[in-house]
Amino acid sequence: MKSFIPIIISIFCAFNLRAATPPQTEQNPPPLDPKNMDTSIKPGDDFFRYANGTWIKRTEIPPEYSRWGAFNELIERNNDALRVIAEQASKTQVDPKLAPEIQKVGDYYASGIDEKTIDALRTKPLAEEFQRIDAIKDRAALLKAIAHLHTIGVGAFFEFGSGQDAKDSSRDIAQAVQGGLGMPDRDYYTKQDADMKQKREKYVAHVTKMLTLLGEPADKAAEDAKKILALETKLAEASRTRVQLRDPIKNYNKMGVRQLQDVTPDWNWSDYFKTIDLVESGDVNVQQPEFFKAANDLFRSTSLDDWKAYLRWHLINATAPTLSKDFVDEDFNFRERILRGTQQIKPRWKRVILSEDNDIGEALGKLYVGFYFPPEAKARALELVNNLKEALADRIKTLEWMDEPTKQEALKKLAAFTVKIGYPDKWLDYSLLQIDRGPFVLNALRANEFEADRDIKKIGKPVDRTDWGMTPPTVNAYYNSNMNEIVFPAGILQPPFFYAKADDAVNYGAIGAVIGHEMTHGFDDQGRQFDAKGNLRDWWTPKSAEEFEKRSAAIVQQFNEYEALPGLHVNGELTQGENIADIGGVKLAYAALQKALDKHPEERAKKIDGFTPEQRFFLSFAAIWRQKIRDEDQKMRLTTDPHSPAQFRVNGPLSDLPEFQKAYGIPDGSPMVRSADKRVNIW
Repeated sequence: MKSFIPIIISIFCAFNLRAATPPQTEQNPPPLDPKNMDTSIKPGDDFFRYANGTWIKRTEIPPEYSRWGAFNELIERNNDALRVIAEQASKTQVDPKLAPEIQKVGDYYASGIDEKTIDALRTKPLAEEFQRIDAIKDRAALLKAIAHLHTIGVGAFFEFGSGQDAKDSSRDIAQAVQGGLGMPDRDYYTKQDADMKQKREKYVAHVTKMLTLLGEPADKAAEDAKKILALETKLAEASRTRVQLRDPIKNYNKMGVRQLQDVTPDWNWSDYFKTIDLVESGDVNVQQPEFFKAANDLFRSTSLDDWKAYLRWHLINATAPTLSKDFVDEDFNFRERILRGTQQIKPRWKRVILSEDNDIGEALGKLYVGFYFPPEAKARALELVNNLKEALADRIKTLEWMDEPTKQEALKKLAAFTVKIGYPDKWLDYSLLQIDRGPFVLNALRANEFEADRDIKKIGKPVDRTDWGMTPPTVNAYYNSNMNEIVFPAGILQPPFFYAKADDAVNYGAIGAVIGHEMTHGFDDQGRQFDAKGNLRDWWTPKSAEEFEKRSAAIVQQFNEYEALPGLHVNGELTQGENIADIGGVKLAYAALQKALDKHPEERAKKIDGFTPEQRFFLSFAAIWRQKIRDEDQKMRLTTDPHSPAQFRVNGPLSDLPEFQKAYGIPDGSPMVRSADKRVNIW
């Protein structure tokens, strides 16, 4: 698979397609810029502001963003690179058989950037879809309409697809999951505080406006919007909370189709399966059975007219970003301005690139890595991963609270980690996906249909362990407990997370902490419930499990204490896994740095900008989390995001680390040093 990069570059050159030269490290700010620091703040008082304070003071969140930080800066650079690739691909005619990625990437971008045609067409490309909804005459036709919407990526009523069998990770099985909401979370429907009540009022106004744009009279649209809210509220009340969704045991309820049919007697699953083209369903994991029982009652008792209004709304809600300006603007107003506080919509080219990365990300990503991900970056990243694995193995072996049988199982699991770096070994074959220069919304729907069909076809089959859950340009990383794998896309393996020419302290503090974070997820409160093969199995002795839970409960309590906005605290239960991974990640990366320094002891005495390697490590860690965020976005994330706010992702873990206290000579009793009886370290 190594040969694809020169092939792609040769095709680009043959068609006069040359991506912009990747930015050189020397052209970027130094890996650690002292100008970002605020040394008027003591490192022992607030390290996040000590490391980033001047950057925070001088940085304004761009109007098109709800937050801004190191991740966003890199995302912007990647988007610029993707724009060059997509624009140049769109300007050149190629033989689709010779260069299928260039054709699809170019045509998708061309259709999305053609605002004049998109505005002229409005919702005409969706006429057939709306007619299908309008034609619903009975409950059987209603179910088929819901199933059809699922095949084009519209998540109305509930979610259905494939996923690994949690207790047999070698096979994919059908998964039925709660869903069907138009707002970000059940809490938006159920909480009774003033802010959530206001959000609901604005949601009704938003749905009303969207339905009037579809041509409904204002009075009917307003009435339909209220009924949609009422229906979604009932779905929300039957839904599990995000904390409850974190329990893999409670969300494993595998049953045969006959038993599933007993849960929802008022709709016929065989009709649903036929519509989504699922030939053999096999067993189904009904993740939230109580949701489907309530959904069955709603299916039976809600009027067909109300269902039609609900389905029209979900169709237009899913497609609005790809339609004419009036729909795009109203969608932005609620989704971004009201929910997140974003001031201004992104330029069209940027929205199209984000959509393209979502819809045909491996075609776009294949072109991206050909120019922007050199082989040496992959090799260096793998070296760092191996060093972090060594550090975690050492840590497991020396844990005082874990007994020997559990240690042996933990070491087996660590040794079995699959590591994916940069891009897939096997790329998605998009040959059956039609992408052309016709209506933008139809390209998006066909891409959704392609992905939904690919997903359904996995059911009952052996798991494809070459699959990726992120596209190559993504600035992120992940751990998958069913696969027992850690994955680092090419997009994150560059400054400010990874510098080819920086000192070890900077790289271990940045990408090293990210690698350590993902590894620790394999052993957090969720990941620890899966074994080396990715199966949901209890491999812990009762004593070791008790010791783990004692420590994880302390982490929950620590983060519950943090106040992100006046009166609004971090949810320590929701963020538990990420907080465990943040603490473990930085501790493991620090241990790996010490091993690297042991091999080159002369580096220990070297100071750069007056800082020791240990101090630069922690500055680098804090620097990757520098961020400013709008209050509305922060409110939403406190409800929906399993990650803690940025300042607590720095100050929380570091206040638990004696290594940090020693590096900066911070006295006991300082805000950044938790007392010994409250200091928490699991890994």
